[in-house]
Amino acid sequence: MVISRYHRVSGYDWIAIPVLPYLYAVDQPDEVPASVSAPDVATLRDRYRRTNLEEVAPDVDGQTPSGDWIQLVGASYDRTIYAFGIETSEEQDDGFIETFNSNLNRRHFNILFHNCADFVRQAVDFYYPHAIHRSFVEDMGIMTPKHAAKCLVGYSKRHGDLQFSGFVIPQVAGTVPRSTAVRGVLEALVKSKKYAFPLVTVAVLHPYFGGSLAFAWLDGSQFNPRRAAEGLNPRSQPAAIAAELKSNGLASDTSQ
Repeated sequence: MVISRYHRVSGYDWIAIPVLPYLYAVDQPDEVPASVSAPDVATLRDRYRRTNLEEVAPDVDGQTPSGDWIQLVGASYDRTIYAFGIETSEEQDDGFIETFNSNLNRRHFNILFHNCADFVRQAVDFYYPHAIHRSFVEDMGIMTPKHAAKCLVGYSKRHGDLQFSGFVIPQVAGTVPRSTAVRGVLEALVKSKKYAFPLVTVAVLHPYFGGSLAFAWLDGSQFNPRRAAEGLNPRSQPAAIAAELKSNGLASDTSQ
């Protein structure tokens, strides 16, 4: 199951969905397309919604609703995904489920303090306290997916006795726009061409800010999620990846 914090999905703070639908908006590996267009993706997502997600994303006047529910299904049509896993026990998993199910699950998404990467930090913290933390230099205190991955990889290196895994789930081929490199807050700012001249000016006038930008550039370039998540051939066909996930028990057919 994939559990994550979503913005504006039926008022919930987090929702659980099986891995296969989350990645490809289908229930079976042989239903995963090898290539898609934007209309194909919309059709796959809406078909799965009508069958399994009407409760959280009902029709609007008989039509497909707009909104962020599309984040729940077909993520691999939008981007390449770098996945990292760390060892947990059955007792820890039971405690995690009990804790999260006992708390009020109502939306309090906030891009600065309660975003999806914050949810990852909180979830991993349940198992391994302080394994993931914010960066006030690289990301100005905003939790980001790249920094969460960097922290988890670093934690696994410091605790070599724990089983750790990583793999790449490539974006499905087709005419859908290709995903770009994963970046932190200041790294994205530094590498944005339209901000190049203003940033140079500010860096000259404010050396401390300039130093932070330089650090973000260097440190962000050193950690590459693709290299860190190596293990699954990034050129594998989507159907083969889906079949492997299902054979490993990671792709349940239950809807929520």
